[in-house]
Amino acid sequence: MTPVPTVAELLLAQAGRTDPGLKTHDGTWTWDEVVAESATRGAALRELLRSRPGDGPPHVGILADNGPEFAFLLGGCALAGSVLVGLNPTRRGPALARDVRVSDCRVVLTQPSYRPLLGDDPGVPVLELDGPEWTELVAGHAGTSADPAAAAADDLLMLIFTSGTSGDPKPVRCTHGKIAGPGRMLADRFGLSPTDTVYVAMPMFHSNAVMAGWAVGLAAGAAVALRDRFSASGFLPDVRRFGATYADYVGTPLSYVLATPPRPDDADNPLRIVYGNEGAEADLAAFADRFGCHVVDAYGSTEGGIGFARTPGTPPGSLGRLTDGVHILDPDTGRSCPPAEFGQDGQLRNADAAVGELVNLAGPGSFAGYYNDPAANADRVRDGRYHTGDLAYADADGFAYFAGRTADWVRVDGENLGTAPIERILVRHPAIAEAAVYAVPGNVGDDVMAAIVPADGAEPDPGGFAEFLDRQDDLGPKQRPRYVRVTRELPRTATFKVIKRRLAADGTTCADPVWEHTGATYRIVTGS
Repeated sequence: MTPVPTVAELLLAQAGRTDPGLKTHDGTWTWDEVVAESATRGAALRELLRSRPGDGPPHVGILADNGPEFAFLLGGCALAGSVLVGLNPTRRGPALARDVRVSDCRVVLTQPSYRPLLGDDPGVPVLELDGPEWTELVAGHAGTSADPAAAAADDLLMLIFTSGTSGDPKPVRCTHGKIAGPGRMLADRFGLSPTDTVYVAMPMFHSNAVMAGWAVGLAAGAAVALRDRFSASGFLPDVRRFGATYADYVGTPLSYVLATPPRPDDADNPLRIVYGNEGAEADLAAFADRFGCHVVDAYGSTEGGIGFARTPGTPPGSLGRLTDGVHILDPDTGRSCPPAEFGQDGQLRNADAAVGELVNLAGPGSFAGYYNDPAANADRVRDGRYHTGDLAYADADGFAYFAGRTADWVRVDGENLGTAPIERILVRHPAIAEAAVYAVPGNVGDDVMAAIVPADGAEPDPGGFAEFLDRQDDLGPKQRPRYVRVTRELPRTATFKVIKRRLAADGTTCADPVWEHTGATYRIVTGS
C-alpha cells in the first residue's frame, strides 16, 4: 500500500512550477508562488506564536472567507507545524468565543469585516489580516525558503468544527493524512491532472472544501480556483471564467444553482466532474443534464470513520454497498436490521424495522477523534466499534440508503422512525420544494412534525396535502406528520445543512402557518 503523504509533502512537490496554482477574483498565483507565500506565512506564524505568552499548542484560529490568505495560511500551517482552526463566521459573540476557547487557539487571524463577531474580549489576541501587525510580520519574512517542520501523516493539521445541527459544534481532529489522503484518492479516481482547475466555493473552514476541493487540486497539481462565498448566480460564470473542470459541494447548492433561470448554452462550459454529498436525488440528474457534467454524490462526514464507493450498478439514491465490517444496527437490540423491503413501485415498506444506525464494527477508520473531548470520543467509539450517528437501511444486495441522523429519531408509540424516508415522500408533492421532518413532544413520546417550503408559485392546501399522503402506500400511519409548518425557508448552517433543533424548539408556536392532522384531514391551527 502506498503510504499516505503529508500536506506539506504535497505542497512542496509543486515548488518550481510556473503554471497556475491558485486563482481568485483578485488574481492568479503560480504554484511556485503559492509555495513561497505559504512558506512566508509559516515563518510569520512561528514568530507570532513565539512572541505570545503561554505554552499552549500552536493553534491558530482563522476567521475569514475563502481567499488567497486562507489558502496561504493553510499551507503555512502545514509547513510550520502549526494547527489551523477553522472558525465559522455564522457564529457570534459568546458562541464564537466558546469555539476559540475549546479549540485552544493561541491567536485569531480575522478579516476586518468579521472582527466584530468576536466581541470585545474573545480571550486571545486578535490580528486583522490586513492590519499593521500581521502585514509587517508577513513582509518581514518575505522570501523565506520553505523549511518544513517534521510531520507525519498522523500529525494534527486542522481542527474543523462539525456543523452544529444538533448542538454545539465539536472540533474534529484532522490530520495531514486525513486531508491529503482523500485529496489524492479523488484526484486519482477522477483522473485529474495539472491541466485541470478545481473550483472551491464551499467554505474553507469546513471539511468538504478542504478534503474534497483544495486537497484534490493540491494532490493533482491542478489550479485551485477560490470564490469568497458560494453564489448560485455566480456559479456558471465562475466555471467559465476560471476554466473549472471539477467542483465540490455539500448540501443544497446544486438546488440553488438549478433555481437560476436556464439558458440554452448552460452546457457550454468546461465542467466535467461535480463531487459532494447530501445533494437531493432529483437534483443530481437534473444538474448533470443541464450543465453537461458528471455528478457524483457520496456519503461523507467531518468525522470520517466510514466510507462508501458508488461503483457502476449502484442503484439511484444509494450511498453504495456496505463494506466489510459496516453494519446497520437496531439501536434498541444492537442486532443487525433486516433488509429493506420494497413494493412494486420501489418504495420502502418496512422503515420501522429496516432503519438503524450505521456502525463500523472494525473500528474508527479515519476518525482521529474530537479535540480535547473524551466524553464525545467515548460516545463515538464504543467497545471498539465506530458509531456514525447516521441512520440508514440496506436492500437485500447490501446497498445502503441514508435515513437521517440518530439525533433525528422520532420515537412514536415505542418505535424509532428515521426522518429521511418521510422527507423523501413529502417532496414528491408537486407543490413542495423542500421538507424537513423532526420530533416535537407529544402526550406520550414524540409527535412527527414537518416543515415544508412551497415550490415557486405554489400554494399547498391542507386538504390536498392530506389526500396526497393518503395515496402514498409507503407512508406508514406512524410516519404521517401530525403537524405541518409552511415556511418560506428552512434554517441552515453555513454549510447548507438544516438546523432541525431550531425548528423543533419553535414547535407549533411559530409565526408560520401550522396545520394539524385531525384524523381525516389537516386543519390550520396557527397562522393564516
